[in-house]
Amino acid sequence: MLRKLLIVVGIALLAVLPVQAQDAPMLVISLANDPTSLFPPRGADITAGNAASPLYDTLVTYDVDGNIVPELAESWEISEDGTVYTFVLRQGVTFHNGETFNADAVIATWETGSDDSNDYAQDYQVATSVEAVDEYTVQITTDGPKPLFMNQLTGWGIVPPAYIREVGIDAFEQAPVGAGPFRFVERIAGDRIVYEAFEDYWQEGLPLVGGVTFRIIPEPTTRLAAIQTGEIDIANRLSIDEAALLEGSDAVTLVSYPNDRVYYVAFKNIGNGEGSPLLDERVRQALNYAVNRQGIIDGIFGGGASLVDSFIISTNLGHNPEIQPYAYDPERASALLAEAGFADGFAISMGCPTDAYLSINEVCLAVQRDLGAIGIDLTVEFKTSNSFWSEAEYGAVGPMYVDSWSSGTGEALGRLEGALVPGNYYNTWHDDTITDLINQISVTVDRDERAALYSEIQTYMHENPPFIYLYAPQIFEATSASIEGYAPRANEGYDLTNVSKAG
Repeated sequence: MLRKLLIVVGIALLAVLPVQAQDAPMLVISLANDPTSLFPPRGADITAGNAASPLYDTLVTYDVDGNIVPELAESWEISEDGTVYTFVLRQGVTFHNGETFNADAVIATWETGSDDSNDYAQDYQVATSVEAVDEYTVQITTDGPKPLFMNQLTGWGIVPPAYIREVGIDAFEQAPVGAGPFRFVERIAGDRIVYEAFEDYWQEGLPLVGGVTFRIIPEPTTRLAAIQTGEIDIANRLSIDEAALLEGSDAVTLVSYPNDRVYYVAFKNIGNGEGSPLLDERVRQALNYAVNRQGIIDGIFGGGASLVDSFIISTNLGHNPEIQPYAYDPERASALLAEAGFADGFAISMGCPTDAYLSINEVCLAVQRDLGAIGIDLTVEFKTSNSFWSEAEYGAVGPMYVDSWSSGTGEALGRLEGALVPGNYYNTWHDDTITDLINQISVTVDRDERAALYSEIQTYMHENPPFIYLYAPQIFEATSASIEGYAPRANEGYDLTNVSKAG
C-alpha cells in the first residue's frame, strides 16, 4: 500500500509540473549519509533536516543573520508572562496536495509532532496546547516561559492536516507533503531524493531552480570528484586537504565557516552503561586526559578544528574562558584509573556512526588507540547512521559512543536538552545537577542570568564529565561557480529557497 501511495504521488507531481519549472535548471546536492526520515520530528541529524526542509515552511524562520522572521505566521504577540503565543497566519497558502493552510494545520503539526514515536517529540511537547482562535489565528501555550521557544518553532515543518491524519505518520514519511518551495517526487534509499519546484508556492517567483536532487555520497573523496566534474552543484563536509585541492579553480567556489557543533565521546550510566567503570568520575576524567585531541585535529583535520572544554563552545552565550580543555596527559590518566581501582584498565565497547560525519572512522580509531595506551581494551562498533540512531538511548551500541550535536541559536540549550535531559530519545546520562541546571536555563528569560547558568553548568560538566570532549570543526564546502545565494548557517543548515543556478 505504501509503495502504491509513493508511486501515485510521484506521478501526480510530475503530471502537473509547469513547463517553466521543468525547463529551469536542477540543483544537485550531496548528502554525507542517507537521512533517517523526511518527517522533521523523526530526522536524526542535520543531514535529515537539510533533506527535509525544502518540503516544509514553518511559522517562523531564520534570516541570513540568524534573526527570527515571519514565514507562515505574518505576526505574533507573546503574553507578558511569556507563556501564550498568538500567531496571525498567512492566508492564500496551499499545501502540495491542494489543502489550504490554516490554524488546523498548525494543530495537526503539533499533534503529530508530539507523538511519542518521534525522535524529537520533546520539541513539540514543549507546547501544552495549540488552539484555533479563528481560521487564521492560532494560540500556542507553554507551561512556563521558554526563552528559546521561537527558535524551536523554526523546526516545526507545517503539515497538511487532512492528509497526515488520514494516512498516519508512517505512511506520511513515505510520501511527505508540505507547503514549502519544493515537493516530493521520489526517494531511492541509499542513492537519491528528488524534489520538484512547487508551482503554487506562496512566495511569487520562488524557488529559483526547477528542483533539487540530493545524492547520497558518504565518501568525501567521491564528493570532491563529483563537484570537480560538475556532477553535483554543492559538496559538503570536505576535509581541509580536499578543499585545498579546489583552490584556484574557476569552476568551483570554496565555502568555509566555523561550525557550532561539538564532537564528543558520550558515556552511558543507564541501559548497558549501568554498573560500568564509567560511573566513577575519576575514570571519565582519565579518559579525557588520555585522548590526544590536538593530535586528532592536526593529524586528521589538518588543523581545521578547535579544542572544546565542554558542550558550550567559545562563541556560545555564557562560555567561561577560564575553563580550559583537558590536556593530553596519559600519565595523569593512568594515575586516575589506578586511584579508581582500575590500574590494569578494563574492557568496554564504543559505537561509531561510520557514514555520518567527516573522517569519523579515523577519529574513532584514534580514540581506540589512545585509550589502549592506558590499558582500556576498547572495541569499536562501526554502524551505519540508520542503525546507529535506530534505538532510543543509543541502545544499538555499547556504553560509549562517538557523536556530535549542533546548535543554530548561538546558545547551547538545545544541545544540552537533547543529549542530557532524561526521557529524551538521545539521552544516555542521568545527572540530577545537570538536569536541574538545564531546566533553570530553559525558563530563564533574562539573558545575563541565563549566561551565568551556562557558565555554572560548563564548570560542573568539566569537573564531572558525561563525555570526552573532542573538537568543534571548521566546515569546508564547495559549490559550482554557477550557484548563487547559498548561505549555510553555523549548524550546517541551509535554505534553498533563494539559491539560483545559472545555465
